[in-house]
Amino acid sequence: MSFGRGVLTVLRHKGERQKPSETCGKFAVGKTISLRPKEVRSQKTTVVSNRGKSKGCLATFIERKTRLYTAIQMPDRTALSTEIAFGVAASQCSARVFQTTTADRGKEFACYLSLEATHDLQVYFAVPYSSWQRGSNENANGSYESFSPRGRISHKSQMKLYRLLYILINHRPRKCLGWRTAQESLIEELSHLA
Repeated sequence: MSFGRGVLTVLRHKGERQKPSETCGKFAVGKTISLRPKEVRSQKTTVVSNRGKSKGCLATFIERKTRLYTAIQMPDRTALSTEIAFGVAASQCSARVFQTTTADRGKEFACYLSLEATHDLQVYFAVPYSSWQRGSNENANGSYESFSPRGRISHKSQMKLYRLLYILINHRPRKCLGWRTAQESLIEELSHLA
């Protein structure tokens, strides 16, 4: 089956590849994603979204097994802001939910050693320009952007952001979860821990 140009227009990326928007501020230290253990499929992954010109951005987190998606507003893309956002996300979860995290090589993750020490977790890095290695998060970011375009992220209040995540993303039934929502899947997983 071949796709005609008209059919591609209904897809999220319209059949076009996106060019990297930032060419500086990356670093080449840390553990690569190839060293990550296989059981990580049920762990956390993280990425900072919105590389637009506005200073404000989001730190986005997705729990890979239940697909629960969280976003924390950040004033800028610095390591300190990322560390604070990670702390906020970790405080919203029960202890030891964060065991690993996978990030891109943006300058905002220069704090990875501090994250590992503070939160007792392992930070892994994807290969540059290989967003498919963090597919769960990239797909969730795309879903978020379909409801809220990138340029408007910094203008949303935390309450509007929470409403968007809670109603439109985390309470949407998903085929990969047996038509349960991410919220229902998380509650079921946490009930096994009790």
